[in-house]
Amino acid sequence: MKYALVTGGSRGIGRAISLELAAMGYYVLVNYLSNAEEAGKTLTEIRQHGGDGELLPFDVGDKDQVQQQLSRWTDNNPEKHIEVLVNNAGIRKDALMVWMEDIQWSEVIRTNLDSFFLVTRTVLNGMLQKRYGRIINVVSLSGLKGHAGQTNYSAAKAGVIGATKALAQEVGRHGITVNAVAPGFIHTDMTEGLNEKELKILIPVRRFGLPEEVAFAVGFLASPRASYITAEVLSINGGLYS
Repeated sequence: MKYALVTGGSRGIGRAISLELAAMGYYVLVNYLSNAEEAGKTLTEIRQHGGDGELLPFDVGDKDQVQQQLSRWTDNNPEKHIEVLVNNAGIRKDALMVWMEDIQWSEVIRTNLDSFFLVTRTVLNGMLQKRYGRIINVVSLSGLKGHAGQTNYSAAKAGVIGATKALAQEVGRHGITVNAVAPGFIHTDMTEGLNEKELKILIPVRRFGLPEEVAFAVGFLASPRASYITAEVLSINGGLYS
């Protein structure tokens, strides 16, 4: 059995990625923070499609929780190895910078950027020991081009993009690849308040994307077939920006 950890796996893109990895034969550790009901739905759907996994609740931005939960899982499963890590958990707290409060900055950086460091550092040890691993970070169009009202979110995602490229240089010789996918406008809870009719005119394919379309790309980068692809950021935005 192969094992994968998906942070923020309870809904939207995270759920689609969890289902995709399960379909590829992975036992999926579905991380979530507080929405146990939605996380349970993800796990149920995985099992309905013939896969398996378990729920792993912890706050990805909390050092103690990350270490405790992942160390506990490793101690309880000494023969098991997380070979795929998808850093998907993230939040938005949009505001123009002139009105942005300290907590809007710090919480977005903590959940979107600090979490990459805390979770990846903890999982990386096992990958190095096994000399195999796939790390895929879900970033954003905002991290590539910036977006008004999202200096916090854009800074966090741009930080993960830089970290992706740097870490790839460090671990490539150990059989570990590190890549990122950068979704544009995707049908999820995070885009519910946007004016799709107005925005899709800007997109060459004239529509928002689906979570499954992001998940397919993650599945490819997680596969052995992508072993010569690392330090890359794959845009999934319908041609909006590259």
